[in-house]
Amino acid sequence: MMISLNLKIILLTLKIATISTLLVTIVSVLLVWLLDRNNSKLKNIFEMLINLSLFISPSVLGYILILILGKRGVVGAILYKYFDISVIFSWWAGIITAFIVTLPLMYNSVKTGMASLNPVYFEAGREAGASEFQILRLITLPLIKRNILAGMVLSFGRAMGEFGATLMLAGNIPGRTQTISMVIYSASESGDTKTANFFLVIILLISFIIMMIYNYLFKKERDNI
Repeated sequence: MMISLNLKIILLTLKIATISTLLVTIVSVLLVWLLDRNNSKLKNIFEMLINLSLFISPSVLGYILILILGKRGVVGAILYKYFDISVIFSWWAGIITAFIVTLPLMYNSVKTGMASLNPVYFEAGREAGASEFQILRLITLPLIKRNILAGMVLSFGRAMGEFGATLMLAGNIPGRTQTISMVIYSASESGDTKTANFFLVIILLISFIIMMIYNYLFKKERDNI
């Protein structure tokens, strides 16, 4: 029973981190690409909202998300009333929270990569008759692979370690929304050092493996240059 629960906690943590990282990567690339084509005032407003989670505490962010996605929230009330969907205290709440807290990391990584590109690449693509989306897919993305990879590693690590905001929106429900960070907190609070140490080793091992994969891919790409 305990082994089954521990496995659920590990798999849930990996699922939340993986899905949120994939979503934040796609959204960040599209946001940087779209905002780069809008006026500076609109771009500044969106970037302020994107980076907001960097400047407020996790508990404040969690409360904001409750106001938006709770059963009485601005969006949550509509989802619950008309579609019988409750975001709060679900594993999807963990994905949403992880997405919000990792968006600034991924967005700024992609933005830095795109800003460093020479405009001559885009001009050559347009001269060849490529559409803007084709330029993004065939020219821009291959040239900023390192930025995207770095952003994904940072986002995955941040998502795995997310605690405060997730605790408020998703809760700490064993077998349902409890992640590794939450079980370490609960175990340390109750004096269960054996459980806390076990999951500490697990999360450090996962982090080490991710960094090894990152270093391997980074070295492989650098050797191909």
